[in-house]
Amino acid sequence: MTNKPYIVILAGGVGSRFWPYSRRKKPKQFLDILGTGRTLLQMTYDRYREMADPEQFVVVTYKKYQNLVKKQLPELKDEQVLVEPMRKNTAVCMAYACFHIHSKDPDSTLVVTPSDHLILQESKYIKTIQRAVSVAEREGKLLTIGVKPTRAETNYGYIQYLEKPKAHAFKVKTFTEKPNAKLAKTFLESGDFAWNSGMFVWKSKTLIRELHEHLPDLAEIFEEGKGVYGTAGEEAFVRRAYSQVKNISFDIGIMEKTNEMYILLGEFGWSDLGSWANLHELKEKDEHNNVVEANAILYDTSNSYVKVKGEKLVVVQGLDHYLINESENVLLICKIDSEKRFREFVSNAKKKGEEFI
Repeated sequence: MTNKPYIVILAGGVGSRFWPYSRRKKPKQFLDILGTGRTLLQMTYDRYREMADPEQFVVVTYKKYQNLVKKQLPELKDEQVLVEPMRKNTAVCMAYACFHIHSKDPDSTLVVTPSDHLILQESKYIKTIQRAVSVAEREGKLLTIGVKPTRAETNYGYIQYLEKPKAHAFKVKTFTEKPNAKLAKTFLESGDFAWNSGMFVWKSKTLIRELHEHLPDLAEIFEEGKGVYGTAGEEAFVRRAYSQVKNISFDIGIMEKTNEMYILLGEFGWSDLGSWANLHELKEKDEHNNVVEANAILYDTSNSYVKVKGEKLVVVQGLDHYLINESENVLLICKIDSEKRFREFVSNAKKKGEEFI
C-alpha cells in the first residue's frame, strides 16, 4: 500500500525507575522530562515525521493510557492507537502490532521503537533507520539497531555480533542482559559488542514467519484475528487473545532463538533514559556536578540531583550522589544510583496507599 515504513511506538510502560515523578497514572513517556515543551512520546513522533506520514504511525499502549496518547498525538486516528487490555510483555505487543498492520498491508515494513528514549543526533539516527529499512526490504532480515558502546555501562543489554567485511548488517551471536562491571568492561574492550537499543526494523511477513516458528501458540492466536483487525470487533478479539497468550519478552521469545537476527550499528547520541542517573548525565550541572531544578541552596553537596517544583526553599547539606525529588504527595531522598531498588520503593509505597504510586 505504501513505500514508507510504518512506525510502531511502544508506549505502555510504567516508568517505575523515574518514580515518584513518573506515576502509573502518567508514566515518563507522557512527561516533558527534558524540558523541551514536548513529552518523550511527542519527541519520538516528531523524530520520525521526516520519514513517515501521520497515517503511518501506530502506537501500542496500555488501556489506562489510551486517552493520554490521543491527547498528546491528536494527529492519529483512533484505529492507530492499539490498546492492550493487560500487560503481556514485548513479544505480545509487537505481535499484535505486526498482525494488525499486516492485515491491511501484507508488504509492510515496520520500524519498532520505544516511546521514551533520547536521540541527540537525530539526522544521523534517521539515516541509520533508513539504511535498516533498505536492508530489511531487500534481504528480508530481522534487524535490531545496535549502539556502539562508549563506556562500560551495566544498565544496558549487550549484543555480540559477527563482523563481516562490506556487510550492511552483522549476524547476531549472543545477548547479555545488564552485565556486571567487570563483564561490561570486557565487552567494551572486545570491540564486537553493541548496546541493545530495543529498536527494530523488519518486514511484517518476516516477523510473522519467525513468530510461527518460535512462538507458534502466540502466532496462531493472533492469526485468528485476520478478518477482524481494523473492524469494530478488534477490541473484543484482542481481549480474548491477551487472556490466552503467555507473558514473554521479545528478547527471550525471538531474539535468542532465531537465526535471522542481524544488527545494524549506529552512533547517534542514544540514551534509554532509564533512570535518574541517566538523566543526571544529560542535564546541565553546576560547578559541583549537581543538577538543580528547584529553589535550592546547596552546601558541601556534589554529584546530586535536586528536583522540587514550586517556591518551596530546599536547603541541602553534606550529600554526595543523592537524588531529592518531591512530586505531588511523595518526597524521595535516596542514592542517585539506586535504580535497582526502585521496584522495592514503589512496592512499599503502594502498601501506604495507591495514591502514592
